Amino acid sequence: MIDPKFYNDYFDALLSGDRQACTQMVKTLLDQRIHIKTLYRELFEKSLYQIGDLWERNKISVAKEHLVTAITESLLNQVYPHLFQKKPTGRKVVISCAANEHHQIGGKMVADIFGMNGWDSYFLGANTPIDQMTQFIHETKPDLVGLSLSIYFNMPSLKKGIDAISSQFPNLEIVIGGQAFRWGELPSLKEYKNVTYLSSLDELEGQLKD
Repeated sequence: MIDPKFYNDYFDALLSGDRQACTQMVKTLLDQRIHIKTLYRELFEKSLYQIGDLWERNKISVAKEHLVTAITESLLNQVYPHLFQKKPTGRKVVISCAANEHHQIGGKMVADIFGMNGWDSYFLGANTPIDQMTQFIHETKPDLVGLSLSIYFNMPSLKKGIDAISSQFPNLEIVIGGQAFRWGELPSLKEYKNVTYLSSLDELEGQLKD
């Protein structure tokens, strides 16, 4: 567990745009051999949700939100060499953000969690066109597809992506999640038989271990 004071210091540095301080703090945690899942959940995920809440309440500007996102992405790259320690499972997953969704950090963390658990993980990034996503699925033949959504107003794009995958690959399981679901799964998504909503990185890893 990350000490609350440490988190508050990190968040203040992140909000002020102090990339050097954030980098040093993450290095400290890595040197202490913190579990990567704990780092993602208690530092990156928590701070991004807090930033998202400030942005939605007009407490910070779009420019500030973009700065925080850029810093956090650089920190994820710092963590990358520590990820792949488990024996490969031979299973594959494709992770993509919904079309028109430009926030990709959540999806990147999900892809990393799969990689940490021995999956071959393909992360397609932000705003992937639906036709290109389905073409990539056709080429790679994954065991699972994950779709990430951060902004609630992009929900129609997510549904179009689910519809396209379900029609072309009817037996393929899909997992969905992201900050757009902070209040829980939407009833309209429960009509999809092949879709599972995961509320957190903890729940994801629990499913992978099961």
